Amino acid sequence: MKLNKLFSWLGLFLIMISATALTSCEDQPDKFELTGGTPTINYIRMPYLSQSDSLITEASLKSIICLVGDNLTSIKELYFNDQKAQLNTSYITNHTMIVQVPENIPAKVDDKIYMITKDGETVTYDFHVAVPAPAVNTMSCEYAKAGEEVTIYGNYFINDPNVPLTVTLPDGQEITQFTKLTQSTISFIMPQCDAEGKLTVTSVYGETESGFHYNDSRGILFDFDTPWDGVNVLGNHGWHDRVILADETSLSGKFVQLGDGSAVMSEDGGWKDKYFSFEYWCGSWDTPQKMTSGDGVALNQLVDFTNYKNMSLKFEMYIPTSNPWTAGAMQIAFEGYDKITFSGNPIEGYTGTVASPNSYIFNNEDGKSGAWGRAMYRPWTETGSYDTGNKWVTVTIPLTSFTLDNKGATTSQVPSSAADFASLTMFVYGGGVNGTECKPIIKIDNIRVVPNN
Repeated sequence: MKLNKLFSWLGLFLIMISATALTSCEDQPDKFELTGGTPTINYIRMPYLSQSDSLITEASLKSIICLVGDNLTSIKELYFNDQKAQLNTSYITNHTMIVQVPENIPAKVDDKIYMITKDGETVTYDFHVAVPAPAVNTMSCEYAKAGEEVTIYGNYFINDPNVPLTVTLPDGQEITQFTKLTQSTISFIMPQCDAEGKLTVTSVYGETESGFHYNDSRGILFDFDTPWDGVNVLGNHGWHDRVILADETSLSGKFVQLGDGSAVMSEDGGWKDKYFSFEYWCGSWDTPQKMTSGDGVALNQLVDFTNYKNMSLKFEMYIPTSNPWTAGAMQIAFEGYDKITFSGNPIEGYTGTVASPNSYIFNNEDGKSGAWGRAMYRPWTETGSYDTGNKWVTVTIPLTSFTLDNKGATTSQVPSSAADFASLTMFVYGGGVNGTECKPIIKIDNIRVVPNN
């Protein structure tokens, strides 16, 4: 059987790459059989037809490579350093072997391939496995206070005895003592750090800056404390006066709270807007409505949403263990003037449709509700119950995910320009997935929109 007859299998069983891109190898028998003798490797190359003449002496973790030599069917086991590779006999001939470099980082690095034969002989070949620099993806709480444990999530966090892993904070402090360290997580106690900015993670394999900021002040819409214009602190601006307070759990001053610990959320996420809705609907009672200044200013006047496809909504959230969240979806919607305004009065300089409050967002009003794209945040569905362990965590929701209707189905009516980001509505209701009855408390602070990178 020719290997080119198996290319369609290769993408499914080995590397999930295009079948047409893979190298055709020598004839192989219909049934693979280990042979005796000693294997030799003449060279190693990439498995793609377009790169078949490119010889390589190193490859990164999880790379797919093609060994070319003689008597390769005598190889029973194959190791890159001390990491065993998975062999697929469908892609082994006497002269070629297509194999994936193991994804795990070797504990012992000697830059060799070890070939173990049927007869127990070990044959080596010089080859370097390149380990990437740390990948720094997210942080458990981007506003963590001094003395709190935080976790950075990513990959390739290697604490080499000769080159210790280091986390550098925005103020230059270096963290080398960790409460927990794995290849994909770094946990440590946050020291006092008043600076804002990126964190840097450095390992023996390189250094990487975080895409996120600690103490992030970029794109702040609501921190419920700071007057954006010297006077106005943006907050409730809609039908409901959601509780805005500070208490012993406060992260950075005041926060908005959904639920009071006694209000019941039914298993189907029944309508409880009195307790579980926060709205900021731009505009005023003036004629024309004020949109560029004062309380009710349009949010796209505060943050540039031009590149919204490469931006995310972020906020910190606190859910106590005493009042977990087990039903209902947090529906989050940005809206333009044609979806929601505070009064529905005309807007100076705007000739399009001016919507009255709640035209498209809540319950079936005018037959339009529920069609406008929003995000659905419901972390409780993973385990049936969700709380944050009596601590604040950072939630990140890409703006490109605002694509669902109020039942959780995909909708074609989605934000498509900066103009669609003038107002914000957040409420816990329905979502199309049943849970269990609960009395959740959901505290939210530092609502912001920031670049993804």
